[in-house]
Amino acid sequence: MEMHMTVAPLRAYLVDDEPLAIERLTRMLAACDSISIAGSATDPAQALSFLNAASEKIDVLFLDIQMPGLSGFDLLARLDAQSAQPFVIFTTAYDEYALRAFEVNSIDYLVKPVEREQLVRAIGKLTRLNPPAAAKWQLSPELPGLLKQLTATLASKPPDYPRRIASRVGERISFLDLDAVTHFIAHDKLTYAVVNGHRHAVDQTITELESRLDPARFLRVHRAALVNVDWIQEVSSWFAGKVVLSLKDPQRTQIAVARDRVRELKSRMGI
Repeated sequence: MEMHMTVAPLRAYLVDDEPLAIERLTRMLAACDSISIAGSATDPAQALSFLNAASEKIDVLFLDIQMPGLSGFDLLARLDAQSAQPFVIFTTAYDEYALRAFEVNSIDYLVKPVEREQLVRAIGKLTRLNPPAAAKWQLSPELPGLLKQLTATLASKPPDYPRRIASRVGERISFLDLDAVTHFIAHDKLTYAVVNGHRHAVDQTITELESRLDPARFLRVHRAALVNVDWIQEVSSWFAGKVVLSLKDPQRTQIAVARDRVRELKSRMGI
Protein backbone atom coordinates (compact mmCIF):
# COMPACT_ATOMS: atom_id res chain seq x y z
CA MET A 1 0.00 0.00 0.00
CA GLU A 2 1.50 3.33 -1.06
CA MET A 3 1.76 6.00 1.64
CA HIS A 4 1.55 9.72 0.87
CA MET A 5 3.12 12.25 3.21
CA THR A 6 1.17 15.46 3.73
CA VAL A 7 3.47 18.47 3.82
CA ALA A 8 2.30 21.19 6.18
CA PRO A 9 2.00 24.62 4.61
CA LEU A 10 4.73 27.14 5.34
CA ARG A 11 3.84 29.69 8.02
CA ALA A 12 4.26 33.22 6.66
CA TYR A 13 4.27 36.59 8.42
CA LEU A 14 3.81 39.87 6.52
CA VAL A 15 5.24 43.26 7.53
CA ASP A 16 4.45 46.42 5.54
CA ASP A 17 3.37 49.86 6.73
CA GLU A 18 0.95 50.15 3.79
CA PRO A 19 -2.37 48.41 4.63
CA LEU A 20 -3.24 47.94 0.96
CA ALA A 21 0.10 46.26 0.29
CA ILE A 22 -0.61 43.83 3.15
CA GLU A 23 -4.10 43.22 1.79
CA ARG A 24 -2.84 42.60 -1.75
CA LEU A 25 -0.14 40.16 -0.64
CA THR A 26 -2.54 38.40 1.74
CA ARG A 27 -5.05 37.85 -1.05
CA MET A 28 -2.37 36.50 -3.39
CA LEU A 29 -0.91 34.17 -0.77
CA ALA A 30 -4.38 32.89 0.17
CA ALA A 31 -4.50 31.25 -3.25
CA CYS A 32 -1.34 29.25 -2.46
CA ASP A 33 -1.96 25.92 -0.72
CA SER A 34 1.68 25.76 0.33
CA ILE A 35 1.46 28.95 2.41
CA SER A 36 -0.42 29.62 5.65
CA ILE A 37 -0.51 33.23 6.87
CA ALA A 38 0.33 33.31 10.58
CA GLY A 39 -0.20 37.04 10.87
CA SER A 40 0.72 40.50 9.62
CA ALA A 41 1.54 43.95 10.92
CA THR A 42 1.74 47.50 9.61
CA ASP A 43 3.80 48.59 12.64
CA PRO A 44 7.38 47.22 12.45
CA ALA A 45 7.85 47.50 16.23
CA GLN A 46 4.71 45.39 16.78
CA ALA A 47 5.98 42.88 14.22
CA LEU A 48 9.34 42.62 15.99
CA SER A 49 7.65 41.91 19.32
CA PHE A 50 5.48 39.22 17.74
CA LEU A 51 8.36 37.52 15.94
CA ASN A 52 10.61 37.44 18.99
CA ALA A 53 7.81 36.06 21.18
CA ALA A 54 6.18 33.69 18.66
CA SER A 55 5.49 30.27 20.17
CA GLU A 56 5.36 28.66 16.72
CA LYS A 57 8.10 28.98 14.12
CA ILE A 58 7.63 31.43 11.27
CA ASP A 59 9.01 29.86 8.09
CA VAL A 60 9.05 32.89 5.84
CA LEU A 61 8.96 36.61 6.52
CA PHE A 62 7.74 38.99 3.79
CA LEU A 63 9.35 42.23 4.95
CA ASP A 64 8.99 45.77 3.62
CA ILE A 65 12.18 47.85 3.70
CA GLN A 66 11.12 51.47 4.00
CA MET A 67 8.96 51.87 7.09
CA PRO A 68 8.71 54.61 9.73
CA GLY A 69 10.51 53.94 13.01
CA LEU A 70 12.25 50.73 12.00
CA SER A 71 13.36 49.87 8.50
CA GLY A 72 13.19 46.27 7.34
CA PHE A 73 16.96 46.06 7.84
CA ASP A 74 16.63 47.36 11.41
CA LEU A 75 13.92 44.82 12.20
CA LEU A 76 15.93 41.92 10.82
CA ALA A 77 19.00 42.97 12.79
CA ARG A 78 16.93 42.94 16.01
CA LEU A 79 15.40 39.50 15.59
CA ASP A 80 16.25 37.18 18.47
CA ALA A 81 19.33 35.28 17.33
CA GLN A 82 18.40 32.36 19.61
CA SER A 83 15.14 31.65 17.80
CA ALA A 84 14.91 29.91 14.44
CA GLN A 85 15.48 32.53 11.74
CA PRO A 86 12.78 32.68 9.06
CA PHE A 87 13.55 32.80 5.37
CA VAL A 88 13.32 36.51 4.54
CA ILE A 89 11.95 37.98 1.33
CA PHE A 90 12.10 41.75 1.17
CA THR A 91 9.29 43.60 -0.59
CA THR A 92 10.56 46.88 -1.96
CA ALA A 93 9.75 49.78 -4.25
CA TYR A 94 13.45 50.41 -4.93
CA ASP A 95 14.54 51.24 -8.44
CA GLU A 96 16.78 49.02 -10.57
CA TYR A 97 19.98 50.80 -9.54
CA ALA A 98 19.33 50.32 -5.81
CA LEU A 99 18.45 46.65 -6.31
CA ARG A 100 21.97 45.88 -7.51
CA ALA A 101 23.12 45.76 -3.87
CA PHE A 102 20.56 43.00 -3.29
CA GLU A 103 21.61 41.01 -6.32
CA VAL A 104 25.32 41.23 -5.48
CA ASN A 105 24.57 39.77 -2.05
CA SER A 106 22.01 37.24 -3.39
CA ILE A 107 19.27 38.82 -1.29
CA ASP A 108 15.76 37.62 -2.06
CA TYR A 109 13.32 40.40 -2.91
CA LEU A 110 10.03 41.20 -4.63
CA VAL A 111 9.44 44.54 -6.32
CA LYS A 112 6.24 46.33 -5.29
CA PRO A 113 3.53 46.24 -6.37
CA VAL A 114 4.12 42.49 -6.12
CA GLU A 115 2.91 40.65 -9.20
CA ARG A 116 1.61 37.08 -9.21
CA GLU A 117 4.44 35.74 -11.40
CA GLN A 118 7.05 37.15 -9.00
CA LEU A 119 5.31 35.60 -6.03
CA VAL A 120 4.91 32.19 -7.68
CA ARG A 121 8.65 32.07 -8.39
CA ALA A 122 9.51 33.01 -4.81
CA ILE A 123 7.15 30.44 -3.32
CA GLY A 124 8.47 27.80 -5.71
CA LYS A 125 11.96 28.46 -4.40
CA LEU A 126 10.75 28.12 -0.82
CA THR A 127 8.85 24.89 -1.35
CA ARG A 128 11.82 23.31 -3.12
CA LEU A 129 13.89 23.90 0.02
CA ASN A 130 11.26 22.10 2.12
CA PRO A 131 11.63 23.05 4.91
CA PRO A 132 13.00 26.48 4.04
CA ALA A 133 16.31 27.39 5.60
CA ALA A 134 17.63 30.88 5.96
CA ALA A 135 19.19 32.02 2.69
CA LYS A 136 22.99 32.06 2.36
CA TRP A 137 23.15 35.80 2.88
CA GLN A 138 21.24 35.38 6.16
CA LEU A 139 23.67 32.70 7.38
CA SER A 140 26.78 34.73 6.62
CA PRO A 141 28.84 35.77 9.68
CA GLU A 142 29.09 39.11 7.96
CA LEU A 143 25.31 39.64 8.19
CA PRO A 144 25.41 42.28 10.99
CA GLY A 145 27.88 44.33 8.97
CA LEU A 146 25.85 43.88 5.80
CA LEU A 147 22.67 45.06 7.53
CA LYS A 148 24.45 48.09 8.95
CA GLN A 149 25.79 48.93 5.49
CA LEU A 150 22.36 48.59 3.89
CA THR A 151 20.77 50.64 6.70
CA ALA A 152 23.36 53.40 6.20
CA THR A 153 22.74 53.34 2.45
CA LEU A 154 19.01 53.66 3.07
CA ALA A 155 19.53 56.57 5.47
CA SER A 156 21.84 58.45 3.08
CA LYS A 157 19.72 57.81 0.01
CA PRO A 158 17.24 60.58 -0.87
CA PRO A 159 13.69 59.59 0.11
CA ASP A 160 12.24 57.21 -2.46
CA TYR A 161 8.80 58.78 -2.75
CA PRO A 162 6.13 56.64 -4.41
CA ARG A 163 5.18 57.33 -8.00
CA ARG A 164 1.83 55.54 -7.77
CA ILE A 165 -0.84 55.06 -5.16
CA ALA A 166 -3.25 52.17 -4.60
CA SER A 167 -7.01 52.62 -4.80
CA ARG A 168 -9.54 50.04 -3.72
CA VAL A 169 -13.00 49.42 -5.16
CA GLY A 170 -14.60 46.40 -3.50
CA GLU A 171 -12.18 43.51 -3.91
CA ARG A 172 -10.32 45.17 -6.77
CA ILE A 173 -7.17 47.25 -6.23
CA SER A 174 -5.90 49.54 -8.97
CA PHE A 175 -2.88 51.85 -9.06
CA LEU A 176 -3.01 55.54 -9.95
CA ASP A 177 -0.08 57.53 -11.31
CA LEU A 178 0.55 60.38 -8.87
CA ASP A 179 1.38 62.69 -11.80
CA ALA A 180 -2.29 62.46 -12.80
CA VAL A 181 -3.68 63.03 -9.28
CA THR A 182 -4.73 66.68 -9.05
CA HIS A 183 -5.52 66.55 -5.33
CA PHE A 184 -6.60 64.41 -2.40
CA ILE A 185 -9.66 65.22 -0.36
CA ALA A 186 -11.21 63.83 2.81
CA HIS A 187 -14.98 63.49 2.92
CA ASP A 188 -17.29 61.52 5.23
CA LYS A 189 -14.35 59.80 6.95
CA LEU A 190 -12.96 58.59 3.61
CA THR A 191 -10.02 59.84 1.56
CA TYR A 192 -10.09 60.16 -2.21
CA ALA A 193 -7.48 60.74 -4.90
CA VAL A 194 -8.99 62.87 -7.66
CA VAL A 195 -8.00 62.20 -11.26
CA ASN A 196 -9.69 64.13 -14.08
CA GLY A 197 -12.54 64.98 -11.74
CA HIS A 198 -13.16 61.36 -10.73
CA ARG A 199 -12.73 60.24 -7.13
CA HIS A 200 -10.79 57.09 -6.22
CA ALA A 201 -10.87 55.82 -2.64
CA VAL A 202 -7.47 55.40 -0.96
CA ASP A 203 -6.78 53.68 2.33
CA GLN A 204 -4.76 56.51 3.92
CA THR A 205 -5.66 59.70 5.75
CA ILE A 206 -4.67 63.14 4.50
CA THR A 207 -2.11 63.33 7.32
CA GLU A 208 -0.60 59.98 6.34
CA LEU A 209 -0.44 61.03 2.69
CA GLU A 210 1.24 64.30 3.63
CA SER A 211 3.99 62.38 5.45
CA ARG A 212 4.48 59.80 2.68
CA LEU A 213 4.33 61.84 -0.52
CA ASP A 214 7.01 64.13 -1.93
CA PRO A 215 6.54 67.48 -0.15
CA ALA A 216 7.99 69.25 -3.17
CA ARG A 217 4.99 68.04 -5.19
CA PHE A 218 2.11 67.77 -2.73
CA LEU A 219 1.08 70.63 -0.47
CA ARG A 220 -1.54 70.49 2.26
CA VAL A 221 -3.75 73.54 1.91
CA HIS A 222 -6.51 72.48 4.30
CA ARG A 223 -7.02 69.80 6.95
CA ALA A 224 -9.07 67.93 4.35
CA ALA A 225 -7.13 68.73 1.17
CA LEU A 226 -3.70 67.91 -0.24
CA VAL A 227 -2.92 69.46 -3.64
CA ASN A 228 -0.52 68.49 -6.43
CA VAL A 229 1.25 71.83 -6.98
CA ASP A 230 1.89 70.98 -10.64
CA TRP A 231 -1.87 71.23 -11.20
CA ILE A 232 -2.31 74.68 -9.66
CA GLN A 233 -3.39 77.14 -12.37
CA GLU A 234 -4.27 80.20 -10.33
CA VAL A 235 -4.23 81.60 -6.80
CA SER A 236 -6.99 84.12 -6.06
CA SER A 237 -7.47 86.37 -3.05
CA TRP A 238 -11.13 86.81 -2.15
CA PHE A 239 -12.85 89.02 0.40
CA ALA A 240 -11.83 88.87 4.08
CA GLY A 241 -8.41 87.51 3.13
CA LYS A 242 -9.74 84.22 1.82
CA VAL A 243 -7.47 82.47 -0.68
CA VAL A 244 -8.75 80.02 -3.30
CA LEU A 245 -6.84 77.77 -5.70
CA SER A 246 -8.00 77.00 -9.24
CA LEU A 247 -6.65 73.79 -10.73
CA LYS A 248 -5.77 73.03 -14.36
CA ASP A 249 -8.14 70.07 -14.59
CA PRO A 250 -11.04 70.22 -17.08
CA GLN A 251 -13.42 70.94 -14.19
CA ARG A 252 -11.36 73.99 -13.09
CA THR A 253 -11.71 72.72 -9.54
CA GLN A 254 -11.52 75.38 -6.83
CA ILE A 255 -10.12 74.63 -3.38
CA ALA A 256 -10.14 77.00 -0.42
CA VAL A 257 -6.88 77.45 1.45
CA ALA A 258 -6.97 77.46 5.26
CA ARG A 259 -5.71 80.70 6.82
CA ASP A 260 -2.83 78.97 8.57
CA ARG A 261 -1.68 77.47 5.26
CA VAL A 262 -1.64 80.64 3.17
CA ARG A 263 1.90 81.69 4.07
CA GLU A 264 3.36 78.29 3.16
CA LEU A 265 1.40 78.26 -0.09
CA LYS A 266 2.69 81.70 -1.10
CA SER A 267 6.23 80.69 -0.22
CA ARG A 268 5.97 77.52 -2.27
CA MET A 269 4.49 79.31 -5.26
CA GLY A 270 6.94 82.23 -5.01
CA ILE A 271 4.29 84.90 -4.50
